[in-house]
Amino acid sequence: MSAETGVYPCYKNQFKIGSAGATTLNTIADMESFSVSFDDGVEEWTPFEGEGWTRRLKTAKSITISVSGKRNVGDAGNDFVAGLAFKNGRDAEADFEWLFPDGTKVKFADAIINISALGSSDSTGVAPLEFEVMSNGKPTVTEPTGT
Repeated sequence: MSAETGVYPCYKNQFKIGSAGATTLNTIADMESFSVSFDDGVEEWTPFEGEGWTRRLKTAKSITISVSGKRNVGDAGNDFVAGLAFKNGRDAEADFEWLFPDGTKVKFADAIINISALGSSDSTGVAPLEFEVMSNGKPTVTEPTGT
């Protein structure tokens, strides 16, 4: 995927997933939407010399990416995510990669994959697959070449 400039549609974001430590990650077919939540830890204190004004320092950070779409049996990425539904502990971890349209790549090693919906819907609905990717330590951010 070539680097984009200007505004872009959200589908230009791409995601890949695979076993922790795997050399090859797979895209996840039939995902329709995603949202990102940054959770920052901020320490606050009010020193005498601040005359009542609060000082702050960001001391922690985590990211949760919520993804929803359809269950696609036979797609390697979709099957991998669905296969984590009944796992716990380290078995529920995976490597997850987010490629931005400008070429920035964010890799979450050993991310926690939390499945929230798998195959359940109305009788005429298409089976969903919904999950959260929760950072588990600091991700590796690779800036696009040429920046």
